Amino acid sequence: MATPPTATPEATSTPGTGTATGGRLRSGELRRQVAQRLADQPGREITPREIAGELGRSSGAVGNALAVLAGRGEAEQTSTAPIRYRASTTTTTAATAPAATASPARTSGRSRKTTPPTTAPSSPERTVPVSEKEPVSGPVTRPNGQTYHPRLLSGLPDVTALRKLRTAGISSLLYGPPGTGKTSVVEAAFPDLITVQGDGDTTVADFVGEYTQTPDGRYVFVHGPLVTAMREGRCLFIDDATLIPPTVLAVVYPAMDGRRQIVVKANGGEIVTAEPGFYVVAGHNPGVHGAVLTDALSSRFAAQIQVSTNFDLAKQLKIDRRAVRVARNLATRQRKGEIGWAPQLRELIAFERISAVLGPDAAAGNLVGIAPEEDRDTVATVVRDAFGTTVQPLALGSRI
Repeated sequence: MATPPTATPEATSTPGTGTATGGRLRSGELRRQVAQRLADQPGREITPREIAGELGRSSGAVGNALAVLAGRGEAEQTSTAPIRYRASTTTTTAATAPAATASPARTSGRSRKTTPPTTAPSSPERTVPVSEKEPVSGPVTRPNGQTYHPRLLSGLPDVTALRKLRTAGISSLLYGPPGTGKTSVVEAAFPDLITVQGDGDTTVADFVGEYTQTPDGRYVFVHGPLVTAMREGRCLFIDDATLIPPTVLAVVYPAMDGRRQIVVKANGGEIVTAEPGFYVVAGHNPGVHGAVLTDALSSRFAAQIQVSTNFDLAKQLKIDRRAVRVARNLATRQRKGEIGWAPQLRELIAFERISAVLGPDAAAGNLVGIAPEEDRDTVATVVRDAFGTTVQPLALGSRI
């Protein structure tokens, strides 16, 4: 948003801010407002962009606030493509929590350029990442409280391997079908993670921030997740990076190379320098419509790691062996190019949950129903062979 000539912009430090007090945004206020939007719509699954539109804020900042709420259990993430959230049992508490008062702002009537604080706030985990130095020999707890079971990557637990790549400054690109666990391993590896959920509507402002208007008519610049990660030496995860327009994604490249700097043109040419620990990891779903891995993007990620469904974990989770057999069969056909879709671990977990509620036949029918139209006949045949009966996609029947 451009700043009107009559407005005097003021700078804020992070996207976790909202309404202004004395011309400044208060720390934690945006998160409170986002929680309030969820609490006002119980049961509704909503995207960061929808909430950003309601609040008049950057969708990147709102997405970061939602990720923090979900990590605390104060919101529930319901899907990843597109990413959606809904209220949890503690969202109302988060919506009524008081926000801290921000410190006085530096202002200048002649220039929009903002001088960054001399000391960026950082947590002990980011300045002294003890958790990343500890050996990984078993399950790792993700920020949302769920347990991640590491897999081998070049003879090492994948969590350890990713942490070593970060220490060496080697950016990583994880690629594979949706639902294979790319987000899970990144969250397990990097507790200080900040996530940008990519899609075709992602803008430069979703990375670096933008001006927003306060209730008293002033305009303030709210920094985005890229700036926050750089200043605090944190890990930035760009999920579905290849859905983002290449011209937008280019804003990250100067921070990843030897310069380790970006220029925030929207904020008067502000220069942001990456602190030690800043790291970029990205996710790529090759089979998703619109995903384009450009040469410019590929060259920035020296380590490119394929992520596929862990069928052994599916067995450990005691998922119906027939469903696992269906998934294996379809995955083999997918590799041969016979079909374009196969259920991943996410779909197998959903199968088990549906089976517990409606029974295995209904869960099997759902597997057929979620398959793309062009692959549905093949999926139905494989399901029939595994379950010994013909099933139909879930559908409403005659009136009771």
